[in-house]
Amino acid sequence: TGHLRESGGGSVQAGGSLRLSCGTSEYIFRSACMGWFRQAPGLERDGVASIHTERDDTYYADSVKGRFIISRDNIKKNTLTLQMNNLKPEDTATYFCAAVPLGFWASAAACYTRLRDATFWGQGIQVTVSS
Repeated sequence: TGHLRESGGGSVQAGGSLRLSCGTSEYIFRSACMGWFRQAPGLERDGVASIHTERDDTYYADSVKGRFIISRDNIKKNTLTLQMNNLKPEDTATYFCAAVPLGFWASAAACYTRLRDATFWGQGIQVTVSS
């Protein structure tokens, strides 16, 4: 705990936007595989998006494709962001940042799968979307 620090959650109406950030150390950020998961009450934790931080290769769950963007923050060093647009009530959940070491040539899809056994997890941050 403490290796990944999420920020930016909150409440918004459907159709609105939120931006989540995940700050960490350079050592972890260069581990190559980072991403976001979410968990709604009573449901399993599901992958949202992943990124290979060395190559900027990204992967998204079908439910968020075209609405969410995962990226490295261009201003804040060693920070991962998740820009969430056109939010829907079904996006309501606790969002978790995760990181796991992965080789340079691994794909973002492999990263997405590998993150389920992530080495590092954030404590989670709440996102609530009202209709």
